[in-house]
Formats: sequence, C-alpha cells, structure tokens
Amino acid sequence: MPRLSLQRAPIGNYDHSAQSRGGRFHNLTPRPADMPEPSARVLWDVLFNKPKNTVPRAPVPVRALTPVELDSAPDRSLYRLGHSTLLLKLRGGWWLTDPVFSERASPFSFAGPKRFHAPPIALRDLPPIRGVILSHDHYDHLDRATIAVLAERAEVFLTPLGVGDRLLDWGVPAEKIRQLDWWQSTTVDGLCLTATPAQHFSGRGVRDGNRTLWCSWVIEDDSLRIFFSGDTGYFDGFAEIGRRFGRFDLTLMETGAYNEHWPYVHMHPQQTVQAHQDLNGRWLLPIHNGTFDLAMHAWYEPFERVLEIAGERGLPVTTPMMGERIAIEVPHSGERWWRGVVAEEARAPAPRCGCRAAREG
Repeated sequence: MPRLSLQRAPIGNYDHSAQSRGGRFHNLTPRPADMPEPSARVLWDVLFNKPKNTVPRAPVPVRALTPVELDSAPDRSLYRLGHSTLLLKLRGGWWLTDPVFSERASPFSFAGPKRFHAPPIALRDLPPIRGVILSHDHYDHLDRATIAVLAERAEVFLTPLGVGDRLLDWGVPAEKIRQLDWWQSTTVDGLCLTATPAQHFSGRGVRDGNRTLWCSWVIEDDSLRIFFSGDTGYFDGFAEIGRRFGRFDLTLMETGAYNEHWPYVHMHPQQTVQAHQDLNGRWLLPIHNGTFDLAMHAWYEPFERVLEIAGERGLPVTTPMMGERIAIEVPHSGERWWRGVVAEEARAPAPRCGCRAAREG
C-alpha cells in the first residue's frame, strides 16, 4: 500500500489552546539559545554516514503472540510490540499506544527507517481494540496504514489536539475520535486517561510543522497509575505531573533516538531515569528503542545505559522481549535479550564497506 502522505491534512484552528499561537503549537519552555541543534553536517551524517552498530547484524529475538494466548491473558497485562507500540489489557479491554505495524517509519514504502524485527503478532490477528492512544503525528508513532485497519477494529482513538483531524481525513469516524489538550481528561469504561505535557514537536511534511499538538499520557485504573511518555525532551513538566498524580506503578519512558545535537526533544538515558524519578515512578520500562534506526548511537545502548544508571540509584527496570508479557502491577525484570544479539554480532564477520544500504534495503 503506498503511503505518500506528505500532503497536509486539513487541521482545525486550536488557538483557544494555551499551547497554540498563530496556528502553531509551542512547548512550555522555548529552546534555550545556547542549546545545540542539528546542523546540516549532522543531518548529513544521520542520513548517510551512520556507524555500523546503529542496526543489529543478527536477528532480534521476538516472542510470537497468538490470538489464543491473548484471549486468556489476565487483566492488567502488557506486551511490548516494538518501538513505542504497547498492547495493554485494562478492565477487560485492549489498548494500543502509538501503533506502527508497517515495515518502515516513513511516508514511503520503499525508503526510510526499516524495522529490525517483525511485530510479535500481525495487525489482523489482534483482538478487538477498545482504544488507541496516540502521542503525536510523527511517522514512527502515527502510521497511516495501521490506522486504516484500526479505523474499523478500534472503538476509540485518543489524540492530542489536531492529530484527530488527521485521523478524520484518513477515514476514522468522527464519533470514535476524542482530541484533548494538555491536562484534559476523558473516561472510558471507568479508566481515566489524561493528556499531559511533553516537550517535543510535530509534523509530517515540509510545511506543517507544529500544526498538531504532542503529549504524554496518564492512565488511571482505580489506584493503578501508568505513565506513557510519547516523545519528549527532559523538562520541568515531569515533576509537575508527578506532583499532580502521585506515585506511578509503571512508567513507559522514551530512551532512544537521542543525540547531543537534539537534547531539547529527546531524552538521554540519564534524563529518562531522572524523569522517572520526577514522576515518582516505581518500575521503569524503556521504550522508543530496539525497532528502528533513528539516531547515531548503538541500537542496544539505550538499554545498557538506563540499566546502569537506574542500578546506581536502586531503581527497578523491566526490559521484556518484544511479545513477552509483563504484569503491570508486579513486573519482572525480564531477560537482557539484546546481549545475545550483540554476542552473535561479535562472532559474525564484519560487514564490508558499502553494505549498509544492502542491510537496510
């Protein structure tokens, strides 16, 4: 299916939002003038001159999921499907975060970041989806081909302001879409879901930057609290979210695609751990890694760095294999599954010059 979605979808006027000015959304704090940002040379290196270890050279292990297994899964189960896509069972219903099932995180089916691994379960084999939770409209979080399938199979789509307009343009029925500003909440089957601030940006083309809002999410099931970060740089908002909501049983925190040249919009591992602490989190599950090549660091580095820093601070971290179940209330640490891949890479012959295109093709 072609995914040429560079044309700008009609986005409504959201200037009533405190985050919107002149038709563009803004972060709580502007980018500091002395903070690094990508230069043309950096962007060139990201596109054409990456280190060889940003992509695994051995198969990434995936635990295959079946409809039968999901049918019998207990409530408050969570499965990581890849990148920032998680499948959660809450109050008997299934929820998806930032679902991306396409082979590439890109407007094109033939170019752009390619998956390291297949999803643990095919999109068509998922159980009926009670709700889809979206954090923003970047291609590695909002996949038009996936949404086209979920438009009929999911009952509710929760989005930050403007992202729902894209879904409407793509054929999702208006009655299924709920668009929220920061600090607004909605209730579904007794679950309370609140769109909370994040520090990021948005856009799917060359002229639609920041026309839609970005957010993180708080999910409350009675006394159970889950935080889903979406994409974000480190900012004071984490402490405010922690102050307002209290202790989180599990935080699903981005740590991947970071770089010294864009700290404003993606957290480094030490910031991920600090944000988890700001939120008063109990268990931390690092996401936004292990599936797509989006930066210059080794593909496995986010896991190792978060484990190291959290270990120094005595904080529990869960790192389930893709497709492995964890109990949200009592997670387990999980295997350090990437280390087997790295060991296999070390035994494999070094790639010859120019093979990167072949590996990604």
